[in-house]
Amino acid sequence: MAKGKGPYACGLDAAVDVVGGKWKPMILWALHAGGTLRFGELRRHVPGVSEKMLIQQLREMEADGIVHREVYREVPPKVEYSLTDLGQSLNKALEPLGVWGDEHMARLVANQEAKAAAAAARIA
Repeated sequence: MAKGKGPYACGLDAAVDVVGGKWKPMILWALHAGGTLRFGELRRHVPGVSEKMLIQQLREMEADGIVHREVYREVPPKVEYSLTDLGQSLNKALEPLGVWGDEHMARLVANQEAKAAAAAARIA
């Protein structure tokens, strides 16, 4: 459990606990698309994420059994991240959500722009 939450109310509660937040779904998708990635590669695949936040999210995902972290004892140190079987299955569960987002992205953006314009009109 990423947040140390008590017993879950339902399966959706458990799933949202594991993948909740802005960055975890993007990290999942990057590891799905890129396979095994080093930290720097992963950071480039998730634009906008800070180093601190990426480290934190990866640690939580590793604790939940979603991400595997492999440390190679060499100089300089090499660390690679990949999805576990549990992470692969979670990514498959999120695919329909991504399809929904792709299908409705233009409408969602238009709604956000209309909301911002209405807010700006109220201020003026």
